Amino acid sequence: MAIRVTMLALPALMAGAATAQAQGMPSLGVEATTDEVRRGLSWSEGKASASADAAVSLAGFDLSARLAATRGAARHLGADAVADLTLARRWTIGLFDVSALVSGHLFAGAADAAHYAELGLGASYALGPARVGAGARYAPRQSAIGGDNLYLYGDAALGIPATPFSLSASLGHSRGSVRDPARAARLRPDGAYTDWRIGADYARGPLLVGLDYTGTDVKGGAPGGHAGDRVIGRVRLSF
Repeated sequence: MAIRVTMLALPALMAGAATAQAQGMPSLGVEATTDEVRRGLSWSEGKASASADAAVSLAGFDLSARLAATRGAARHLGADAVADLTLARRWTIGLFDVSALVSGHLFAGAADAAHYAELGLGASYALGPARVGAGARYAPRQSAIGGDNLYLYGDAALGIPATPFSLSASLGHSRGSVRDPARAARLRPDGAYTDWRIGADYARGPLLVGLDYTGTDVKGGAPGGHAGDRVIGRVRLSF
């Protein structure tokens, strides 16, 4: 019941943010990528994807929405698009920035119920142009994902001084319980797996161009496919 209430409340929260833009300056963006990859898994059937996003800060909370094309991905029951709605709160504790969030992932065009929600907690530390962080994302047991799912990750980023270039890297691990193997394979093709990413970005004004290498230790032929090593190109415009 708590999951259902959260999923129903998130769109209302985002609608409220849209009517209260005068209280905070919203940020908008559009992006094109050669593959919509998350945690090393393709969410767009290994095909090119486009997305649009919006974010606003209100009363100490960060609200964001992102809509991305999933291109009929078998991983998400043939869904054409996914909307990610997130409510987050951030604090500074000593030298660390700490964040907590709740996210809903809503799928359009799926052959069956595919929506799910997850909670998150993270912390990061910045020193000059460098930043390191770690955190967790937890999706409680839901029928749409065949059990529960815990994702643990660490990441780092470095802006190269006096240049428009930056480097980043991340390492994550997914695990959880399985009640329905077919549904659980959406987020964990092997029951548990590790993913990694190394990226480089070029940013000039509102334009960002990025290149990522991503991979997983998922065995070939796993349910959902599109889990192997790949190089991904990205172009983003911010407003």
